[in-house]
Amino acid sequence: MSPPVFSACLPRADRRQWLRGLAATALASGALKAAPAHGIMLRFSHVVAEETPKGLAANRFKLLLEQRSGGRIQVVIYPDAQLYGDHDEMQALQLGAVDLLAPSLSKFGRIGFPEFELFDLPFLFDEVADVRRITQGPLGKRLLARLSQQGLVGLGYFDNGFKQMSANRPLLAPADFVGLRMRVQASRVIAAQMRALGAHPVTLPFSETRRALASGVVDGTENPVSNFWTQRMHEVQTDLSLTEHGYLGYAVVTNQRFWMSLSESDRALIGQALREALAFGNLIADTQNDKALAALRAAGTTRIHTLTDGQRARLARAVEPVHQALANRIGLQWMDDLRNALKQRLSG
Repeated sequence: MSPPVFSACLPRADRRQWLRGLAATALASGALKAAPAHGIMLRFSHVVAEETPKGLAANRFKLLLEQRSGGRIQVVIYPDAQLYGDHDEMQALQLGAVDLLAPSLSKFGRIGFPEFELFDLPFLFDEVADVRRITQGPLGKRLLARLSQQGLVGLGYFDNGFKQMSANRPLLAPADFVGLRMRVQASRVIAAQMRALGAHPVTLPFSETRRALASGVVDGTENPVSNFWTQRMHEVQTDLSLTEHGYLGYAVVTNQRFWMSLSESDRALIGQALREALAFGNLIADTQNDKALAALRAAGTTRIHTLTDGQRARLARAVEPVHQALANRIGLQWMDDLRNALKQRLSG
């Protein structure tokens, strides 16, 4: 089933009608299977390959939940934007056309939660442990709780590691970015980052990125290595620069009406299986990126560049204005709370 293309230009009423029609078509074609007798069917949609940390965590969740429920709760996973893509998955969840998503944290800014874009700030985190100080602490819990304002329930976070820059030339200094069309997620922070480097941000769904790179619609992009490898971007990008400039993580979310329709015991069963699957995803995120990097080196199609400390520092200085410029959008109190949480590592 080819990924649907959602037009953000449609009026809201037409978008809702389009999504309902899409869900009905999927059901008629068998893509959305009926729940088993006296059981529950969870439809879990995501936009990346099964071999990525997200894909592997989703599959682990399916295995754990189906085993522990004795098959009474079944999980159908739709990877690689087979069911919904970047532009329509949130609306599909809110309409009940799918039950679970694992969107990147950037996507919550687009639906009215710009505070989630603090995770997009470039060169903010030195290591994944810094991120988890946020996601597993009070600040992360407050962020998830806010999703109830849009009828969503945030069930947890997990990592895909740090992003690298790719193009058809090395990207080692700000001057290397000038004039490039760089694919970005729908995040004002990431777009501002690219503009600060002299590039032109182009917002595209993840599922369309490789095709856009191959056709020259965009010149480059940013990704963890596991996404770069599993989407075969190495076939259309000659250079990968290991900038580690930004973090890419996800939150698993469900529809509030669906979640509250479940029994308390089923919510507990699903929640425990999900927590274990997310811990598994976090554990393998670095491993999967390392494996992908080794595979890239072996393939030999893409030149891989490791930046010096000085080169990374120059890139970080170039994007420093992004932190000040986007502070008001993200929220000054959120920014202060973030800085205070990060300071605990230095003083602890």
